[in-house]
Amino acid sequence: MKSESIRIQSQFTGICHIWMRNFMLFRRLWMVNIFWIVLEPLIVLLAIGYGVGAFVSNVQGISYIDFFFPGLLCISSMMVAFFESTYGNFSKLTYQKTYATMILTPLDPDQIVYGEIFWGATKGTISALGVTVIAAIFGKIDAFMMIPAMGIIFISSFMFAAFGLLVTTFVRNYDQIIYPASGLIVPMSLLSGTYFPLMELPFGVRNLAYLMPLRHSVLAVRGTMLGALPWWQILGHTLVLVTIGLVLSRWAAIRLRRKLIQ
Repeated sequence: MKSESIRIQSQFTGICHIWMRNFMLFRRLWMVNIFWIVLEPLIVLLAIGYGVGAFVSNVQGISYIDFFFPGLLCISSMMVAFFESTYGNFSKLTYQKTYATMILTPLDPDQIVYGEIFWGATKGTISALGVTVIAAIFGKIDAFMMIPAMGIIFISSFMFAAFGLLVTTFVRNYDQIIYPASGLIVPMSLLSGTYFPLMELPFGVRNLAYLMPLRHSVLAVRGTMLGALPWWQILGHTLVLVTIGLVLSRWAAIRLRRKLIQ
């Protein structure tokens, strides 16, 4: 029992070291990082939330910007977590040989994977938090409900960071990352009930949209922020995200271990 406790503590310490390495780099370049992960969603908030929202009186009984804002948080965190876990990690794996160096230390592939995924989830959450702080200036934030909403966004970001790292273990060059980005990430951002209710979609596309993980993120975050869903439904959507995230992260760990050994 004691040896198992020591092993778990060692694993946790290694994951924290990977996370801290990324955080130290983020801290050195924090102005560039914040500019990228906050400015783009902020422009979308102004252009879509207020621009398009001026022509839409209400959606499902609420103002358009109140409907759109939770979806924007989910989109921005998804994009940041996914791209943080693909392009940067692909460089570490293939060109910089960072991971090959790491496994010469007491770190193992599992620690590397979960450290990178937790960092991607953290950066995705920072993106959503940055947009939230800006939106608070416009009086669109219920500070109390943002606490559980940010927890759900972190879980969602973890899942997409895990997916991004899994993609990294399959692609052979930077260009191939475009396939899952354009074929999965972008369609999810448009068809998960983020910009408009799913009832506006054709029947077949609507059913397909219900299978998209981002849909669960949007429903859970929107339901939490607006009180639009009972707690058990929010918990159900969150558990779906947790399950998918754990499966993808484990798969990514297996794939990375094989690549590093090879």
